[in-house]
Order: sequence, then structure tokens, then C-alpha cells
Amino acid sequence: MDNITKMLKSGESEIVEFKQSFSREVLESLSALANTKGGIVFVGVNDKGVVVGVKADQSVLKDMANQIDQGTGLQPSIKAVRVDEKNIILIQVSENKIKPVMYRGRAYRRVGSTTRQMGANELTRLVLDHIGVTWDALPEPRAKIADISTTKIKTFIRKANEIGRRPIPASISIPELLGKLDLMKDGKLTRAAVLLFGKNPQKFYSHAVIKIGRFRSETLIVDDREVEETLFDQVENTMQYFRDRLQTEFRMTGKPQRDVIWEYPLDALREAVTNAVCHRDYAETGHTQIRIYDDHILVWNPGDLPQNLSVEKLKKEHRSFPKNKLIAKMFFYVGLIEQWGSGVMKMIEETKAAGHPEPILEEDQGFKVTFGAKPADAARHDTPHDTPHDTPHDTPHDHDDISSSELKILEFCKTAKSRDQIIAETGLSLDYVRKELLPRLIKERKLAYTLPDVPRSKKQKYITVRALFGKT
Repeated sequence: MDNITKMLKSGESEIVEFKQSFSREVLESLSALANTKGGIVFVGVNDKGVVVGVKADQSVLKDMANQIDQGTGLQPSIKAVRVDEKNIILIQVSENKIKPVMYRGRAYRRVGSTTRQMGANELTRLVLDHIGVTWDALPEPRAKIADISTTKIKTFIRKANEIGRRPIPASISIPELLGKLDLMKDGKLTRAAVLLFGKNPQKFYSHAVIKIGRFRSETLIVDDREVEETLFDQVENTMQYFRDRLQTEFRMTGKPQRDVIWEYPLDALREAVTNAVCHRDYAETGHTQIRIYDDHILVWNPGDLPQNLSVEKLKKEHRSFPKNKLIAKMFFYVGLIEQWGSGVMKMIEETKAAGHPEPILEEDQGFKVTFGAKPADAARHDTPHDTPHDTPHDTPHDHDDISSSELKILEFCKTAKSRDQIIAETGLSLDYVRKELLPRLIKERKLAYTLPDVPRSKKQKYITVRALFGKT
């Protein structure tokens, strides 16, 4: 009885549901509980946990059992108890071994304290999970061996041999290799093979891309890019985007080379991007999104966490439940995944070591990771962009923040260059260069106009302030 009182006080949860009376919603909740972790439905309790009571004689319990059996095929424990001098009925069901448990042709699942109907993709995943198959292991009937890139296979072999986790003979044929890696079965390529080694993976899965952008606000995007190609390429190209746009601080240490401190720890960002690519739900048509704001970076992925995991469990040692086992395994072979189930913990360690707040992990119509800026950096970004420095400097300093793309521009502009030449050299977008990068470098006195009296002139060029390179 003490346990019942405690559950009533604690309220509804993933395993506890309150219903004022026995109805269709009870059967839906039982289906959801059986498809998730099991749990108890309290009948005769309102949604605030207040006992209202119900009729609970043997005929009522028998009728409930019959309706549950006929509607869902479940045979739960049903019993009546007295609470506050009123009868309530407890219907307890375990997680079902055979899923999905349906009610009137529909399947349900628990999400927090709510019951939700499963969509077609969720049903497919549930069936695949039950038979021990992941989405990436299914065949892609449209793909042929000619769709696989020989160059990308050779790169994989070289990296796998360097890491040493899966030695591969250099002379092995592509079909033989794919067969040994379970990426080709009965002569048919799997979805993983296409995403990992395809010449054009987006020809088959147009949604399998990363959308990444630089945001000044929720509505002002100053630069954006859609990162395509293979999953390995997506990780590397996204990291290059970070390197091109994030600020760096150079610190003199007395050594021949200066230490480079990135605005955000690159190893933590790489871990987040790798996790996103490996564990996203490719059955969902949404894209992986990365948003860079002035004071935080957001990485959002389609699909919820596996039922066996929670946000809190991710922060501790835990078993790995990869949504895409083959993709995760190939990433492990080339060293992009260091240890099963350790990615989030490594991400947290890297951010804390760099002086950043712990990343915020959330389930929000998918899985979301938010990296906050260092407190000092966040305070700096709070200063309006058009506010001048209190003490202007004639020349930049070694400790100024500067990104690799800025360094490239400053080297390139040692002789005067036009905006179009800068864009062609760096590969950066027109909007980013015109609206953000060049104005900032001019403001910080790292670049100068060749025609300072007519900054909008069509003949305008940009030249590096020589003093920047006069220091050692």
C-alpha cells in the first residue's frame, strides 16, 4: 500500500498512467506500456493523482480482462485495492517480448508521461528491432556495384589498416570486401554501403545530408551550406566548416609554435557530428542540422533515443545501442569511434577541459546537443556588433581571435584583392564574405580598403594591414 501511495503522489510517468474510468484510452495506454517498458494503469484516479474511485467487483474485473484480451491480446495483472476508502483498479502489464502490441490496428508507445500513436517509420523500426536488424542493414535494390566509389573504398582500406582494428588486404576486390563487412548480402548492396561508399549517396537518400549555418538570430542566416557526399565526407567537410568559421586565439608559450585555442573544442564537436551521422534515424526524412549562433552551437538529429537509453544514462558508462550497426562498425574500424558507448562522455570531458559549460542534451522532436560558449566569450558576443572598442588599436595583437578562413584571406590579401577574388580563393559564400567576414576584418583593422573614401566602389579592393605579419 505504501508503494501505491508513493506512485499516486509522484504522478504520471513513463511507467505510470492515471485514468478516471475504464475506456478506450486505457487499452491504448496498455498497448503503449507493453511496447515500451511495461507499467501500471490506475483506474479510478484522475490525471492529478486524486482518487475518485470506481466500481470494482469481480464481474467488473472479469469484463475488463476480456476487453483487454480481445482488444490487445494482453493478459495483464488486474486487481482492486482500497485507497482513501474508495476502490481503484490496478492494471499491470510487462514489456511484451513480441512487438508491436496493437489496439484496433494501431500501435502506441510511451513518451515520458504521454501515450502516442506510432507512425509507419516507428512501426518499421520496432519490427526490425524485434528481429535484430537495423535500418542500414536492409538491401538497397536500386543500387548496383557500379554505384560504389573505388577511391572511397581504397581510402577506407588505408585508414582501417592504419588503425589496425580490422586489417584488410590491399588486393581484395570490392565485392569481396563488402561481403566480408556485411555490406553486401546475396549480391545486393545494403543501405549502409551506399551511404558509406556511394559515388552519389543522395541519389538514393536525398535527406541524408547535414544542413549547417551561421545564425545571427533565428531569422537572420548569414551563411549556410548543405553537406552531402558519403557519411565519412560529411564528418570531414563539417569539421572543415567549423575550422573555417570558428574563432581561434593564439597564445605564446615560449615554444617555437604558438598554441591555438579554438572558440569551441574541435574534438567535442567532432564527437557530436560523428554521433549524429552514425545514430540518426535515416527512416525520418528530416536533415541533421547544425546551427552556429553567437553564444552557442546546436546539433539536432532526427529520431529519438533508443528505448533502452535516456539522457541521464548517456552521461555515464552504458551499453551501446547503435541505430545503424553497420555504419557505426565502419566508423569504429577507421578510428572515428574510439569505444562503444563513450561518445557523449568524451564530449562532456572535452568541453569541460576547455572551460565551457557541460553540453545540454535534450530529446526535442529528435535528439539535440547544445554547446555553450565560454562565459567570457558569451559576454563578448553580447556586445552589439557596431559598438566600437573602448580603446582602439592600430594593429592587431597575437591574442586576437582569428579563424583559419580569416588567416587565409589575410595571407591572400598581402597584395590587394577584390571581393570576387577572395570568394574564389576561399570557397566561402558571397553573403558570409560580404555581410560578415570582410566588415569584421575591416573593423578590426586587419584589412584595409584600397579606396577608403568610397567603400562601395566597384573597383574596391582589400589589402592586409602589414603590421599583422610583422610579429614573430
